Amino acid sequence: MTKARIRPAVAADVPAVEAVVDAAFRPYVARIGVVPVPMEADHAANVAAGRVFVAELPDDGGTGSVRVAGLVVLEPRADHLYLDTVAVLPDTQGAGLGRLLLEFAEARARALGLPEIRLFTNAMMWENQKIYPRLGYETVERRVTGPYDRIHYRKRLG
Repeated sequence: MTKARIRPAVAADVPAVEAVVDAAFRPYVARIGVVPVPMEADHAANVAAGRVFVAELPDDGGTGSVRVAGLVVLEPRADHLYLDTVAVLPDTQGAGLGRLLLEFAEARARALGLPEIRLFTNAMMWENQKIYPRLGYETVERRVTGPYDRIHYRKRLG
């Protein structure tokens, strides 16, 4: 996935951000029985606040254009970087773009002087429960908040 470029999102990216989040999370609606929180987020506000970073890939049309194929939403906190959302387009899954975005989050945390990253995923999103431990995240707890059964993870940065 060496052709990917990660950059801060700008206002013009909001429709693409919405499309990536919708495409990445829509398949989970039926499985978990509720709309995943990232699908209801205020993407324009997150972009305006500088929390969204998009991953661009060359468009397959050979025109030299690029498309937003993935993103992370990051929120610096006092003692950690909260990884609110990581999402990639379904047609790019398995190509390493998600890993690249998580590596970007780690680099961002280090640049901000934060010692760890924290995130959570829905317990019904089984795929994520395989990915995060392989990338060095440890389970902290499982907690039910309203209709959401969540597994919380952290990764300490050395």
